Amino acid sequence: MRLGSLRQLILGCFFVALVPLAALLWQSQTDLAKVSQLTVTETQHIASLVSKVQQLESASIVLERALRQYQVLKNDVAAGLVENAIGRFSEQHHAICDVEKRINGCVRLQQTVANLRGFRSFEHSDMLPNQLTLLRQQLADIDVSVDDAIAARLVTQQADVSAMQVRQTWLSALLVSISLALILLGSQLVVNPVRKLKLIIKMLARQQGKLPPLSTKAPRELAGVERDLHWLGERLAQLEHIRTALLRHAAHELKTPLASMKEGCALLSDGLVGTLSEPQQEVMSLINASTTRLNTLIERLLDYNLLLQQAQPKFKLVDVDLMVNQCIGDYKLALQKHSLDINLSIKHIIADEELLRRILDNLVSNAVAHGALDRTIHIRVSVEDEFACIDVANDGKKIPKDKVSTLFEPFIRGEGTRNDNVIGTGLGLSIVADCARIMHGDATVIDVDYADVCFRVRIPQQEEK
Repeated sequence: MRLGSLRQLILGCFFVALVPLAALLWQSQTDLAKVSQLTVTETQHIASLVSKVQQLESASIVLERALRQYQVLKNDVAAGLVENAIGRFSEQHHAICDVEKRINGCVRLQQTVANLRGFRSFEHSDMLPNQLTLLRQQLADIDVSVDDAIAARLVTQQADVSAMQVRQTWLSALLVSISLALILLGSQLVVNPVRKLKLIIKMLARQQGKLPPLSTKAPRELAGVERDLHWLGERLAQLEHIRTALLRHAAHELKTPLASMKEGCALLSDGLVGTLSEPQQEVMSLINASTTRLNTLIERLLDYNLLLQQAQPKFKLVDVDLMVNQCIGDYKLALQKHSLDINLSIKHIIADEELLRRILDNLVSNAVAHGALDRTIHIRVSVEDEFACIDVANDGKKIPKDKVSTLFEPFIRGEGTRNDNVIGTGLGLSIVADCARIMHGDATVIDVDYADVCFRVRIPQQEEK
């Protein structure tokens, strides 16, 4: 399934990630409304209950006053007032007991009220005071019971709010986790194609074989960039093939006329076609030197062409001590004007033997050609962070920082004159970099305290595994 555009993907992921957060916001608003409604309801209930208790106490005072008046007056008017007071007290009593079922003492208070209804039959003078005392005690019990009921309702309300808070906390954690998971999923849908693009670019830069297949689930913009990179890879492969073929054919075609030129120069120099005058012999020596130089250039081109065609290195354990000594032996005459400082902290490394020999040969040749005369050439081999480090350093003119980036490109020659007075091809350091690249390493220029210029080649040591 092909994803939409990058903008659609980002906006879609954004809105999808907002869905759990919107649900969390809606749930929070709902819980807040429930808490608010519960608080209002309980507050109204408690206020109503307290008001009814106060009205009941007021009704009890009126009732007690009416009863005492009747005890004094003993007439129908006073009796009517008592009947009305008892009726209002009963109404307040029922209002409280019907609203709050958890109040204790309602039944006893109702029995006392029923006893007070027979106030006309109170024969003894102490019967009314006893009933009023009992009434006041029962009203006090009801006050305490109302306070307990209010406290119980507050505890229940607090428990409900706490439970709601716990539920809200777990729900928030769940929905936020879902949002984070959706955000990570959406970012992964963008990051994976970008990582693949970076991999393709790295493979194109290092020429590491066939590119991965085109993505089928990447956004349109990134899929278009990937197609362009594949096209670029094919184009680079074509150009590389053309360059290799051009170098091969050009070098091969130059060999034939060069051989004829060298043969003709040899015949003229040996005097087989006539004796040459001294000026003619001088011209012939220049021609011989030029043909020799041209032959060297052609051999370098062929060597570089063969290097470009080598795709897979053959790693094995190489005796680097022996290889360094062989390389020094090849440059024995050129090294007579230099002193050597060889420090090999390791005797064997894992590398392609032929490529390693090319690296050492070109680095030593570069140090001999460009290093200051009568100074030391340093050769050091060590292992750092699972990389074999080959350092070849010499004294001389420092390399400008702005030149380092192009120093390892083909046909780029260093500034200044060579010690051997030979015009370089500009392929030596390029061959070093390509050999290191084929072995999945790199070539750089580093700063050291014992020389002015130091070239370092790093070769990974885990390839054997």
